[in-house]
Amino acid sequence: MRIDAHHHLWHPARSDYDWMPDNDVLQQPYLPADLAPQLSAAGIDGTVLLQAAASLEETEYMLGLADATPWIKGVVGWIDFDDRIHLAHLRRLARHPQFIGVRPMIQEIEDTEWMLGHGVQWAYKALVDLDLSFDVLGLPEHIAPTIELAQKHPDLRIVCDHLMRPRIAAHQSGEDVFSDWAHGISALAEETHVFMKLSSLVTEASDGWSLDTVRPFTDHAITAFGPERVMWGSDWPVSRLTAEYAQSHALACDLIAHLSEPDQSAILGETAARFYKLT
Repeated sequence: MRIDAHHHLWHPARSDYDWMPDNDVLQQPYLPADLAPQLSAAGIDGTVLLQAAASLEETEYMLGLADATPWIKGVVGWIDFDDRIHLAHLRRLARHPQFIGVRPMIQEIEDTEWMLGHGVQWAYKALVDLDLSFDVLGLPEHIAPTIELAQKHPDLRIVCDHLMRPRIAAHQSGEDVFSDWAHGISALAEETHVFMKLSSLVTEASDGWSLDTVRPFTDHAITAFGPERVMWGSDWPVSRLTAEYAQSHALACDLIAHLSEPDQSAILGETAARFYKLT
């Protein structure tokens, strides 16, 4: 089964996408009917739909989309880690068969060590108890806290989104950003049990993306984690800022074409199915 392990669907009129800039590409509805033809053309069998708003209402909206869309195999939603009352919401949401995990919007939080705070530890225990996963939407500066979090909660299923957002465009412009990121990624792979997503590649590379500009980052991540801990996601429709779905998918396939067929199959679906426990 081929899985797109990271995409979004939204309707801006819902008005809870606080991060969304005034951009013609993003500020439009993206619904299952818009994505379905592209999944079919790429040979994608199922997807994981991720939150794009810090609200329970959006999570419930996504679960409604999943109820009506057979190819949405799982939904990663949102709860407020800073409010223990949300334990009841988490337990309620966990009863939905397509609710598979949560993702706080860590990259939007000023405190880079927020995830280690005493006041949010209850949520990790609840995720383990309910057999739900945790998506880390982080930046390079969140790599070290993620290592500490994973070591503190060895039973928590953790996946890092977007290669922890390496500054691919800056690297292409000549800035020395690769070495620090690569060192952190190696430590994350060696010292923890976390998984990694090859997602948002064209977005991080910006308009100048190419196979050669992205390859050093994906090669390093795959070598560090191994295909059994790496999964691909499109990050559509955010990825439309620099590439259409077919281009993003083709780039991913080209980046892993040198691997064995079993390793390619792992990255393009089997790892995601195993990590998220998709059926």
